[in-house]
Amino acid sequence: MFGAFGHLLHLARVGYVLTREGVVALVPSERVPALARTGLWVARLLTRRADAGRAERIMAALTRLGPSYVKLGQFLATRPDIVGVSLARDLEGLQDRMPAFPQTIAETEIETALGKPVSQLFTRFGPAVAAASIAQVHEGEIRLEDGSLRRVAVKVLRPGIPALFQRDIAAQAFVAKLIERLVPSARRLKPYDVVLTLRRTVELEMDLRFEAAALSEMAEATANDPEFSVPRVDWANSARTVLTMDWIDGIKLTDIKAIEAAGSDRGDLARIVMQNFLRHALRDGFFHADMHQGNLFTTRDGKLVAVDLGIMGRLGQNERRFLAEILFGFITRDYRRIAEVHFEAGYVPRYHSVEAFAQALRAVGE
Repeated sequence: MFGAFGHLLHLARVGYVLTREGVVALVPSERVPALARTGLWVARLLTRRADAGRAERIMAALTRLGPSYVKLGQFLATRPDIVGVSLARDLEGLQDRMPAFPQTIAETEIETALGKPVSQLFTRFGPAVAAASIAQVHEGEIRLEDGSLRRVAVKVLRPGIPALFQRDIAAQAFVAKLIERLVPSARRLKPYDVVLTLRRTVELEMDLRFEAAALSEMAEATANDPEFSVPRVDWANSARTVLTMDWIDGIKLTDIKAIEAAGSDRGDLARIVMQNFLRHALRDGFFHADMHQGNLFTTRDGKLVAVDLGIMGRLGQNERRFLAEILFGFITRDYRRIAEVHFEAGYVPRYHSVEAFAQALRAVGE
């Protein structure tokens, strides 16, 4: 009971922040039941006056609530089937939007994790250049055995983040269960399963050794791919809460103006992104499962470099074949074959009609 009461107090604060930042006021009145419209009217009165659009208000609210809610927003940005295409696009702006924690704390975390002073580990260790929901990145420099210097990116986990995430995700799971119990129509969206998926992925992300291993495995798998690479891991300067890797001298794909100023062919860049993602998924069965534009760079020689490999995906041989056939079917407009593959894979129960499903696929494909 205390747990439920604690969740309710936490969620009351969440509701207050969403109200003050004007997120609740964005809900259209016609979509609110008549009995709840008074509450919506009160929420609009309590909204903090600000000349900001919907995307800015949502981002301000989630940032104020903390890293776990920013992460939830980023996760929902990949699920337009749940939140809608328009809201998903608004949530895409949450990439690297968290405030950085102090330099002294970052240095203390590194020294605790690696057992040496920062001055002994790095010849130079600069301020944070990017801060996300789970960690932030610093630019540094190390001296190699031959005496040469190498620029590195040092990723440091936010202090106290595991406990914070456990508290917030427990509250989110409580709400998801409540929604499934009280709103039967929402059960098809599986809100509780969404929260569990978020929890599993975040637990892996909070151990940077897993990301280091993913970078290393991806580097081996793509060693002969001329248009793609990932940063090299410095294992000696990495641990559960610290990851040191090569610095990427490139343009982030979110910076369209810089890409155009560099004279890059955006059409060719799009081809490189799509072909390499499919190559990793279908050839290797091991792919970057968070491959949004904030995690991709293009270099001067036109190579695509992926970072932030905290979330990875794997496909078995059968799944790869099914995916290849489905994609090829859409390209060739062979909707009957696409439908058959779905049935063969078990994605659609046998009691459904292949012909009816093929018709539905045709409507989507065309």
